[in-house]
Amino acid sequence: MSAALTVIMMACLTGVACSGGTGEDTLERVRAAGVLRVALTQANPPWNFLDRDGRPAGYDVDVAREVARRVKAARVEFVGSDYASFIGGIRADRFDIVISGQTITARRGEQVGFSRPYAVNAVSIFVRRGDTAIHGLSDLAGKRIAVSEGTVEAEFARARVPGADLRIYKNATLGLTDLSWGRADAALVSRFLGLHLTAEKGLAIRPAGPILRTDALGMSFRKESTAFKREVDGAVGGMIADGTLSSISRRWFDGLDMAAELRGLAPKLGGTGTQTTGKEE
Repeated sequence: MSAALTVIMMACLTGVACSGGTGEDTLERVRAAGVLRVALTQANPPWNFLDRDGRPAGYDVDVAREVARRVKAARVEFVGSDYASFIGGIRADRFDIVISGQTITARRGEQVGFSRPYAVNAVSIFVRRGDTAIHGLSDLAGKRIAVSEGTVEAEFARARVPGADLRIYKNATLGLTDLSWGRADAALVSRFLGLHLTAEKGLAIRPAGPILRTDALGMSFRKESTAFKREVDGAVGGMIADGTLSSISRRWFDGLDMAAELRGLAPKLGGTGTQTTGKEE
């Protein structure tokens, strides 16, 4: 992680660089309306997706409902969106907060505020099950690589894979499905998501090579909403401390304790169980 990113991550935790401006704080609007409008992709299981009845489900959904309860919002309204539209949606007031596996980055932090991290994600290469030629980044040059629009994975591929033929998708589910059908040679996605879809949908894909990067995920909202940030950070901290986050993550990530993952994240940034952070998206 770069020194510049470290500074911004610490600022997000303290509320210095993630605040600014004037006007109504999001917390005022949420409590007055009695509803927290939460944006998510609805297409990245087990993070968030639509179940068989068309209802939002997943880790992000359960976390969002708990955050709403703790910031004293009477109900949650889920809004379907995508990574390329999250920041614009926040700034245009189409929703109050994004809780959808969004990486905390310096670039994003210039436009929106971020909560303390609520999850850790690992990015991996996925290939078709019978592929024996791709073992790591060095094998991706000139290959057709599936990535989701507006994600860290897309930027990572552009920067690190010479001659990459990027195939851009609205969400990772579409990209991984095309990979399994042979329309792409590899995909860069969340390891959790790839493994989940492999089991859930029977996709003939598998992870290849080592984990490329480990990132801290945050919830984003208007930069000037300092009171809202304080409440959301308090909600996340409370969920880590009282075991709620551990319970939710164990349900969706095959027993993984996300609170423990957060405590172990970037010790130099306070990843000791009291303050955690990390990540680039």
